[in-house]
Amino acid sequence: MIKNGLLTAMFCCVTGILFAQNDSISGIEKTNKIELKAVLDTEKHQLKINQTLTYFNTTTDTLYTVFLNDWAHSYATKNTPLATRFAEEFNTIFHFAKNEDRGYTVITSLTQEDSPVVFARLSEQIDVLKVTLNKPLLPGSSYTLKLNYIVQLPNDKFTKYGRTADNNYNLRYWYIVPAIYNGSWKYQSNKDLDDLFIPPATIEMELTTPKNYISTSELNLLEQAHKSDKIITRFSGENRKNTRLFLNKSFTFKEVKTDTFTLVTDLDAEGLTTIEETVLSDRVIRFINQNLPVYPHEKLLVADIDYKKNPIYGLNLLPGFIRPFADNFQYELKLLKTALQNYFENTLLINPREEQWMLDGLQVYYMIKYVETFYPNTKLLGSLASIWGIRSFHASSLDFNTQYQLGYMHMARTNRDQPLSMQKDSLLKFNANIANKYKAGIGFKYLDDFINENTFENTVKSFLAQNQLKETSTQTFETLLKANTDKNIDWFFKEYIHSRKKIDFRIKKVRKTHDSITLTLQNKRHNNMPVSLFKLFNDSVISKQWIENIKTEKTITIPREEANKLVLNYDNTIPEYNLRDNWKSLKGFFFNNKPFQFRLFKDIEDPYYNQVFLMPLVEFRNIYDGLSLGTRIHNKTLLRKKFNYSFSPQYGTQSNTLTGSGSIYQWHNVEDRNLFFIYYGMTGSYQSYAENLFVRKLNPTLSFGFRDKNDFRSNIYHTLDIKYLLFNRDKSPVFIQENDEPNYSVFNIRYTHSDENLIDLKKWFVDFQTSKTFGKIAFNYQIRHLYESNRQFSFRFFAGAFLYNTNPSDFNYFSFALDRPTDYLFEYAYLGRSESAGIFSQQLILAEGGFKSKLQPGYANQWITTVNLGTSIWRYFQLYGDIGVVKNKNQEAKFVYDSGLRLNLVQDYFEVYFPVYSNLGWEIGQPNYDQKIRFIFTVDPQALLGLFRRKWY
Repeated sequence: MIKNGLLTAMFCCVTGILFAQNDSISGIEKTNKIELKAVLDTEKHQLKINQTLTYFNTTTDTLYTVFLNDWAHSYATKNTPLATRFAEEFNTIFHFAKNEDRGYTVITSLTQEDSPVVFARLSEQIDVLKVTLNKPLLPGSSYTLKLNYIVQLPNDKFTKYGRTADNNYNLRYWYIVPAIYNGSWKYQSNKDLDDLFIPPATIEMELTTPKNYISTSELNLLEQAHKSDKIITRFSGENRKNTRLFLNKSFTFKEVKTDTFTLVTDLDAEGLTTIEETVLSDRVIRFINQNLPVYPHEKLLVADIDYKKNPIYGLNLLPGFIRPFADNFQYELKLLKTALQNYFENTLLINPREEQWMLDGLQVYYMIKYVETFYPNTKLLGSLASIWGIRSFHASSLDFNTQYQLGYMHMARTNRDQPLSMQKDSLLKFNANIANKYKAGIGFKYLDDFINENTFENTVKSFLAQNQLKETSTQTFETLLKANTDKNIDWFFKEYIHSRKKIDFRIKKVRKTHDSITLTLQNKRHNNMPVSLFKLFNDSVISKQWIENIKTEKTITIPREEANKLVLNYDNTIPEYNLRDNWKSLKGFFFNNKPFQFRLFKDIEDPYYNQVFLMPLVEFRNIYDGLSLGTRIHNKTLLRKKFNYSFSPQYGTQSNTLTGSGSIYQWHNVEDRNLFFIYYGMTGSYQSYAENLFVRKLNPTLSFGFRDKNDFRSNIYHTLDIKYLLFNRDKSPVFIQENDEPNYSVFNIRYTHSDENLIDLKKWFVDFQTSKTFGKIAFNYQIRHLYESNRQFSFRFFAGAFLYNTNPSDFNYFSFALDRPTDYLFEYAYLGRSESAGIFSQQLILAEGGFKSKLQPGYANQWITTVNLGTSIWRYFQLYGDIGVVKNKNQEAKFVYDSGLRLNLVQDYFEVYFPVYSNLGWEIGQPNYDQKIRFIFTVDPQALLGLFRRKWY
């Protein structure tokens, strides 16, 4: 019995060992593998690559074709998805780049088992390869492809990755990798979003570089061999995703060894000593180790490029000499943000193009926790918060982490927010870089506070540990979190993540007795999200409780205790749309009135006050008023409000007169419809229109704005503006005829369609006006196209006709203008609208006829039609030509034309026109030619700010 037992035990042991070995071997065999031999040619800025790629089919499907990502080829032409992305965001640097600055891939051979395979680039995604396998790929089996190709490295000015001006090389997505198949192919094009979705693989790399280059990678360094003028470096790593590689002529990266991994970084330490940098790095790494599972790789690479591409907005905006945060604080947050980003990218295998919100949310959540842990008293304005004058602002009292609420709320208040679950490449740049990241992070904070008892953080840690380097999804996380809590959290995943639903509660009414309080809470957004209710005695919190299931209204009764105030969301954990109606005093009605608060300069909204802001003004609007000095009195905060007013009394230093303007208006955002906003209000102004002559304007307006509710990246807008304009002018025999009434009113309706992009601009409008003495209709159509050769062609057509005109035939104040509109609606930014000579008379407003030469007849009191053409000849220089027909009463129609040279410095903002030939003959050889030159020049700060905004919104 003993002998038989021993034999049985020995047999079991041997069998177990054999099975274990087979499992081990099987595991190795089923590991995706990439072998690379790359040689750097610094003269041609190329990498010559010999690659073997092994990929396993882990599904139950048989595959006949496979797809490979070749993102190095995304720089090849001006028509790639990457180039289109740049154009959508008005980034001209790629379109106007030299051909040698772009990158591409040349594949010289692609074989399977030494036999060539058929492959092609996708027509609309040339950075994706479709490969037809020589034999089907069965479930559980693998294909092995061998590739030889040359990568022309792009200039780093496009995405910060590529060849630098100093001929260093910062590389990412520089070699060909397999696309993921999990029932469907998950290939996608490079759009400068750093979101390549690929399976992990064992990577073995042999790199040959000139001897003066230092190679830095997150892979493990195996050996280096020096051969004459070359260095051969071998790297390897298991379960790796796409590998970044930095080739520098000097030592730029430093290593900080810890108990779990080695931090490799070239982040700017901003004046810190080496010891300080090491201590701070160690604190950041310890924080990561305490809150997240052990990092599975030996090195964590944190590059300065990563931070510059995704900085902490706010810290990076001010110059170093006035930055309000200590050097150590800035360095820690930079390191933490970038380290967390790389940690999650390297360990959490979810599709970032489709589920980026999970990665962003975790990153921001732990950044919030870090500041709460180590810097709980740091303010939003940093050290500026304690400076006299600034410390009176509400912004100075806000915590540093408030910035995340503000960043998201900026887009929510302007109706540009997008669902967190929306694909990353469908997001506006501001949402992709800022608002959605912040909303995800504060959303996790909101969820954590609601669940309580560390459930959220423990679940995150378990989720990351269980799915480390395994393909997973946010659905898996949702399932795990729901299993760990008894609370209903469907609202978070269904509404907070997958919709644009805002959060907005208010205390509608309160009834109190000696020992209880009955209150009615209203959910103004009709969602199912919970809200926290605080009982306060003065500013001390007595209790906090969560109220759930308030679809519209809910009435509850709670013990009064010693409370004298009830406040919803007192700690501002919930990203709520409006906080102004979140509190009720139990002291009586009078105490619910918000006192007025006067502040110099614009501030962040303080929900407990009626804020009034005083803004000193120094403006130059026209030559008649000269420099205008005054004060703007308004209620507009940094976040848009529904109801706004603004009054600006000013003193004109040239006119020596009190002028100014005022407005009162209301915004209504319309969500999830093509109708985007409704705007109505009243504006008025008093200003000079000529020397010692003034005009009073009153303008009630109703506007409707439309855009595609599903595609905010589209620049297609429609607006319908309905206005009634009343004018009262000082009468002057110079500018107004004696038989003309200087006071008039105009009813105006205009429908505008615009689609403005870098490559193509299309814009048209129909305008109808009616008044006591005239009625007219006009149509304007404009297109502009930028060709691949960098030549630009522009075309504009204008046609206008009077429906009736009872004004004298020689009175042209309301007539269509050929070259310089009279602007009787006072809507154009004329610097000297009444000037007939001098530099200010040469200002060009490209409206109505759009001519540049001053021809006769200069006006049309019956009808007019013109065409304005332009084309590039070299860089900023363009040719223009205008043709048209002008018809006046009792006169024959007259054909007019002009042509010349256009200097286009900033499109539509700063341009100069030099007339050459027209009905007047060769203008360039005529006397006083300098008086014929025309210019477009914009001084309106809001218009100039639009150059920046269009890249982000």
